[in-house]
Amino acid sequence: MQLHPLITPIVDLVFPPRCPLCGEGLAAQAGLCAACWSELVIPGDPSCKTCQRPFGESVVHGSHCAVCLSAPPHHNGIAAGTLYNDASRKLVLAFKHGHRIALAPMLARLIAARLPKRVGAGWKFVPVPLHRWRLWSRGFNQSALLAGELAKARGGELMVDALIRAKRTPPLGGLGRTARNRMLSGAIAISPRRAPAIKGARIVLVDDVLTSGATTDACVRVLQRAGAAEVVVACFARVLDEALDIA
Repeated sequence: MQLHPLITPIVDLVFPPRCPLCGEGLAAQAGLCAACWSELVIPGDPSCKTCQRPFGESVVHGSHCAVCLSAPPHHNGIAAGTLYNDASRKLVLAFKHGHRIALAPMLARLIAARLPKRVGAGWKFVPVPLHRWRLWSRGFNQSALLAGELAKARGGELMVDALIRAKRTPPLGGLGRTARNRMLSGAIAISPRRAPAIKGARIVLVDDVLTSGATTDACVRVLQRAGAAEVVVACFARVLDEALDIA
């Protein structure tokens, strides 16, 4: 949320701007200190043409990674603001579990910088849904906050209720592909009243962290079965440990 210029000095006086990671004093109520900015890992090129997985310098840009060649993804690309490391993990924890929802604009700016240029007016921004019990206990859907900021930045339409989490699922970490798919079977559905708007739509599916991709894959498949023309996955942090040194 953008503060009015007349209110900003008062807020700064009561709540002095500080880096959300280390607590260092800042000049404004947004962003990180220089040291913490340098700890974030921003994925770059050359990268996989399909999933934007970073390559080493010896690989020609526009090539496909081994993962996408062996199992072509259903989505139309991944836009990750950062690669998951200690710095991005702390931001995610502060945002999602520390209820620091004021971080949403900054996290979204990092994602927006990695979105394809074609994403803009006419696109629909859809968050990965939370089950209603988790939404009630947390009080907000962090992915919906990011989707709202991205929709504003790119001039698209926010569709916060396009997808429904029809059943609760346990944490998927440590499970194999088959087990993850079994857990997610029937867990994601299209909202019946949003189904007509999904058909033929170009969609950005938004999540905070992309780990195995099982949940986003389930969402992408549901959107495509509903007739979506294109689905790009956007996230703040993507878990790619093998790419950290390359990036």
